[in-house]
Amino acid sequence: MSSSTRRNLLGYAWLFLNPLLSVLAYWFIFGYILQTSRGVPNFLGFLVIGVFFFGFTGKCMTGGTGSIRAGASMIKGFQFPRAALPISTVVRNFLDFMPTLLVMVVILAVIPPFEVITWRVILIIPVVILQTVFNVGLACFLARLGHKIPDLANFMSILSRFWLYGSGVFFSIEDRLVDHPMLLDAMRFNPVHAYLTLARNSLLYGVDSEPFLWAVGTVWAFGMLIVGFLFFWRGEESYGRL
Repeated sequence: MSSSTRRNLLGYAWLFLNPLLSVLAYWFIFGYILQTSRGVPNFLGFLVIGVFFFGFTGKCMTGGTGSIRAGASMIKGFQFPRAALPISTVVRNFLDFMPTLLVMVVILAVIPPFEVITWRVILIIPVVILQTVFNVGLACFLARLGHKIPDLANFMSILSRFWLYGSGVFFSIEDRLVDHPMLLDAMRFNPVHAYLTLARNSLLYGVDSEPFLWAVGTVWAFGMLIVGFLFFWRGEESYGRL
């Protein structure tokens, strides 16, 4: 748990309040004003899953970028595998994500329209595992870049917003890009879009997901883990010189 959250008056409650308030804001802007909810069954549930799951990757992304510089004093004072710094960022965000995931399931269960619960809810376990593996690789990759480029941490919040809008968090990519097949095909390879769709199909709609989505999610997860870790490891000797 982050120290900034503990110092707030409501403490741990902000782990749940932040995404819930974000959902309300996005629902008002995108669902009510911009009407992106048209054609999306149970848009509120669709939005809840999108915001909560993207928030997990977004926090690992920004936290991993600054993990080496944030741990500069530890690097100078102790001998330990430097990869522990970005990995610990993912572990911390994973532990924060678990209780919010339970809150998300409760929200989906009590807010109408009520969806039929099927055995597919257990598929949320491999979805979370794949997304976590992907986040570890991404955090390691960005940790080295953040060490080499100090300003990248500031730029990362902007890049995160672009990724947020391009991952189908607020609208159905298939419906909105139906007239742009090339762009739609490219967006279907977005790993976060794959994880969101898999989660929605498992928790919200109770339908089978395309094998293509599982393939995209799996290849990105383990591909990013291997590439990110090797990229991070090749620069390990430089991390003590901050």
